[in-house]
Amino acid sequence: MQFVLEHILRIGRAGFVLSRAGLFRDIDIATLPLTARLPFAVAKLIAKRHSDQNLDLLPAAISELGPSYVKLGQFLATRPDVVGPEVALRLELLQDHMAPFSRELAVKAIETAFRRPIGALFVSVGEPVAAASIAQVHHARIRDERGEREVAVKVLRPGVERRFRRDVSDMYFAARVVERWFPETRRLKPVEVVDTLARTVKIEMDFRLEAAAASEFAENTTGETDFRVPRVDWDRTEREVLTTEWIDAIALSDTAALAAAGLDLPALARTIIQSFLRHAVRDGFFHADMHQGNLFVDRQRRLIAVDFGIMGRLGIKERRFLAEIIYGFITRNYRRVAEVHFEAGYVPRRYKVDDFAQAIRAIGEPIHARTADQISMARVLTLLFEITALFDMKTRTELVLLQKTMVVVEGVARGLDPKLDMWSTAEPVVHGWLEKNLGPIGKIEDAGRALASLGQFAANLPAALLRTENIVAQIERMAEEGFELSETAISRIGDAEARGARLGHFALWIIVAIMLFFLLH
Repeated sequence: MQFVLEHILRIGRAGFVLSRAGLFRDIDIATLPLTARLPFAVAKLIAKRHSDQNLDLLPAAISELGPSYVKLGQFLATRPDVVGPEVALRLELLQDHMAPFSRELAVKAIETAFRRPIGALFVSVGEPVAAASIAQVHHARIRDERGEREVAVKVLRPGVERRFRRDVSDMYFAARVVERWFPETRRLKPVEVVDTLARTVKIEMDFRLEAAAASEFAENTTGETDFRVPRVDWDRTEREVLTTEWIDAIALSDTAALAAAGLDLPALARTIIQSFLRHAVRDGFFHADMHQGNLFVDRQRRLIAVDFGIMGRLGIKERRFLAEIIYGFITRNYRRVAEVHFEAGYVPRRYKVDDFAQAIRAIGEPIHARTADQISMARVLTLLFEITALFDMKTRTELVLLQKTMVVVEGVARGLDPKLDMWSTAEPVVHGWLEKNLGPIGKIEDAGRALASLGQFAANLPAALLRTENIVAQIERMAEEGFELSETAISRIGDAEARGARLGHFALWIIVAIMLFFLLH
C-alpha cells in the first residue's frame, strides 16, 4: 500500500505540472468515458487557472519533472491524436539538454568503472562540452601505438539509474490503471509503450550496448560517401563510459557556420532525409534520435551522426510496409496503401479494403493540391495513424518510434531548406528498394527465406508432434475428470478482483485530489 501511495503522489504532482503547462488542454472531454472525465476536467481547470503559462513553456515544464518525463514527452510528440496537434508541435522541440555535473564527479565515475587511475587511461580529460538527461560528454586526449589523439568521452550521470527506475515504475502503474479502467485505450497499448520506453532507456544507460550499436551502424554505412559513424575505442569503453574518436566538424544546429563554410544547405537537407530512409528501409536499423545536436558535417562534407543510445529496428515486413505506404502516397495508389495494411495484418479483416482505401484518399488527395514545400511526410504518417484508429488498428510500438524519428528528421531537414520537396527526395530511395525487393531478385530471396523456414519447421516437427500429443492427452483427461478450482483459489480470485476495483477508484480520486491541492496552494 505504501508503494501505491508513493506512485499516486508522484503521478499527482506530475499531472499538476503538466496540466499547468497545458499538456491536456486540447483533449475533448465529451469524447471520454464518464470515469475519465473528472481528472481531465481538473487538468483543464488547472490550465485555465494558469493561463499565463502558455504552451511555449511546456518543454521546460517536462524537463522540470526529470529525464524520464523528457523521454515520455518525446514519445507523446508522435501522438497528436492523443494530446492535440498544437501540443504535439511544442513537444517536437523537446530535447534533453540539462545542466552538466562537475568534471571531478566524471573523473571519479571513470576511475570506478575501469578500476584504474585516470592517468592510466587518458592523457587529459577536459570540462564537459555537452550534457543531456542520461550522460555528458568530455573532450579528452589519449596516447597509444597510433600516437596521441583526441577522443570524446561519454560519462553516465550519477544517480540517473535510480531516478529512471522510480519514474518508469510510476509510469507502469499509471498505464495499468488506464488499461484497466478505460478499455478503449487498450488499442493504444499504454503498457507496451512504457515497455518500449523502459527498454530504450535501459539500453541507453549501458554504454557497451551503445558502442555495439555504433559498430553495427558503422558496418551498415561503410559504403556510403555522404554519411559516416565515429569509431569506437573499445579499450576505453565500459558500462558507464563510452569513448569514441573526436569529431572535428560543424554542428548542424549552427546554420551560420554551415553557410559560412560554403555548404549547399538544400543538398544537405536531402542527404539527411535519404540517409534516414536508406537506413530504415534498406537495413532495418536506424538512428532514432537524429536531432540537430546529434548531427555534424565534416570537412569532406559528410553527414556524421553521434549518440547511438536510441536505435530503431524494423523487420522485413515492417520495411515493406513503410516503403509501400510512402510510394503509394507518391503515386496516389491509395488502394495499394490499404492492401498493404491488410496484408501486414494491421487492420482487422472485418473491415473492407475499399472502405479503408477511401479513408486513406482523404489524407492523400490534399497533399497533391499543395506545393512541395507545404507537404509534410511526418504529418502524413501521423494522419495515417489517426485514420487507422477508426479501423481498430492496434498501435505498433516499432512504428511509433519510426514515426517519432520521421518527425524529428523532417524538422531538421526543413530547418536547412524550408522549400524541401519531401516526396521527390524520398522517391529514389523508396522506389529503388521496392524495385529490388519486390522484383524478380526479391521474389527469389523470399523463396529462399520460405524454404529455410520450411526446413526449420521440418526439423522441429517430431518435437512439435510429441508436444501436441501430450496436450491432447491432457485435454482428454480434463474432459473425463473435469477441471476444478479449490474454494481457496476461487476466494483468492474474487478478492483480487475486488481489490483491483477498489485500487483503481482509489488511485483515480487521490490523483485528482492531489492536483486540486496543488491548484489551491
